[in-house]
Amino acid sequence: MAAELESIVGFLDDLLEVRSHPDYPTALNGLQVEGSDMVRRVATAVDTSEATITAAGETEADLLLVHHGAFWSGLRPVTGRRYRRLRALIRNDISLYSVHLPLDSHPEFGNCALLMRALGLEPRERFGTYEGAPLGWRSPTDGMVLDDLRERVSAAVGGGPVRVIAGAGADVGDVAVITGGGGSFIEQAAREGVTTLVTGEGAHHTFTDAHEFGVNVLYAGHYATETFGVRALGGELAARFDVSHTFVDVPSGL
Repeated sequence: MAAELESIVGFLDDLLEVRSHPDYPTALNGLQVEGSDMVRRVATAVDTSEATITAAGETEADLLLVHHGAFWSGLRPVTGRRYRRLRALIRNDISLYSVHLPLDSHPEFGNCALLMRALGLEPRERFGTYEGAPLGWRSPTDGMVLDDLRERVSAAVGGGPVRVIAGAGADVGDVAVITGGGGSFIEQAAREGVTTLVTGEGAHHTFTDAHEFGVNVLYAGHYATETFGVRALGGELAARFDVSHTFVDVPSGL
């Protein structure tokens, strides 16, 4: 079976509200490269890279859906790796659709909500914003301790390492989830009474921030915390449009 690219793009644009959700200027959410008019196979990946595009081509995908798009470096000459990426997409007639913060934020298919549920917690309240738009979620816990949460986080991201900064001690308290590079939300967590922040990564100074603001922080990896949304969207497209879906796993270890 096959579906029209235009129909899939329209569905994703509306579902994720990509036109109204604020984001970094170079995110360019939506259809970034137009390929085949018809889509039979969808590949999903966290990043746009030569490796993910090559893998998508090997699966004979007509559409590559990613979290991090192709134009983060801004207005630059189409040379070197930028040329090689676009050449591979165009030669294989693969469309590229990218969705960044709208996917992190989404209550059903978003990275933050899905990771929260993978921890056995229900997203209750929003936490963290970008230019006024909500990003993450928070949830209370009942007597959970930090070691238990670390095990849950590790299991949720496939058994990978989880770096724990015990800035508030063993009691988990309220947990907030911001996937990706959410270390900058430690101060806000302290201000809003969040005891534990689960995210992907943070800068060196966040070790001191966590201890001085009194917040537990769990770093599970930028990549590992952002596989959830594209996987879920790929599954939704497969079910709704009767197309096949393959997740292209190219972990960075970061």
